[in-house]
Amino acid sequence: MLDVLHVTFPFFALVLCGYWAARRHMLPFEAIPGLNGFVLFFALPCMLFRFGANTPIAQLLDASAFFMYLFCAFVMVAFVVAVTMNKRFGWNDAAFGALVGAFPNTGFMGVPLLVALLGTAAAGPAIVTIVIDMVITTSLCIALSRLDGAGQQGVGQAAKNALLGVVKNPLPWAILLGTLFSAFQIELPGPVEKTVTLLGDAASPVALFTIGAVLARSQKIAHHEQHGPLTWKDYVPVALIKLFLHPILVLVVGLAAISMGVPIDTFTLKVMVLVAALPSASNVAMLSERFGVRKIWRRQWPHRQNYFGLYCRSLSHLLGCGRIASMITN
Repeated sequence: MLDVLHVTFPFFALVLCGYWAARRHMLPFEAIPGLNGFVLFFALPCMLFRFGANTPIAQLLDASAFFMYLFCAFVMVAFVVAVTMNKRFGWNDAAFGALVGAFPNTGFMGVPLLVALLGTAAAGPAIVTIVIDMVITTSLCIALSRLDGAGQQGVGQAAKNALLGVVKNPLPWAILLGTLFSAFQIELPGPVEKTVTLLGDAASPVALFTIGAVLARSQKIAHHEQHGPLTWKDYVPVALIKLFLHPILVLVVGLAAISMGVPIDTFTLKVMVLVAALPSASNVAMLSERFGVRKIWRRQWPHRQNYFGLYCRSLSHLLGCGRIASMITN
């Protein structure tokens, strides 16, 4: 237990530092988008590129793990849409509710935590899940969200916009470039490699610091914005689906695939179960706001207002899922 604390304490401390800095106005709220931009466009792509370049190509192109996780993502999207669509929630809200339930926070939270807990070998399976969630799951949910306005814009245009967003996202390109470097065993020139290493090393601390700052900003905004009546039925079911049903589904489907002779490594399955146990990705809330999903956006407020507590509970939940997955797969 003490070893786990030694690994995890810096993560808690960095989130708390970001929260404290923003609350005490040492970090202006206006600077938070700049931190997000640094992580998204510079630090995190370099970190993912390094992991991709240093991970064996066979692990990055693990088709069995890819299609197993993709199948689970499709099941999650279909299930959440089915249980959330009603007279109050149309395609727009239900589709982004599905994204909340199916898209874990692998980039900001998952990769740093899993690499610290399980070693750099955990980066390969995590990268596979990032590609699926960013390219396929996100595009599918955005296209579904436009079904409410199919007569105005059209599903095809919505899908085109979703794919355009993927093209503009640097993370899949960083992963692809790292995969090519791994496949052809290419090495960067010394000074360039040092620069990439410095930027990649900054990804985890800055991302965690930013999470704390976002928490402080969200609490501040919540005091000044008026929301409609919010009941536990609006957000608890999707949160429970994300934190519990998603990892259980990945574990059950993965074990079933292994029992049928599908070549999925037990360590890869363990990493994917832990990824599925993570809370929803932070960019889901940003996409929800951009596409006018006010109900789902409000669902995120309890998630944001208790982010530090959620982060602590998520880590405990993550470790618990890891123990269960280890016992079952061993």
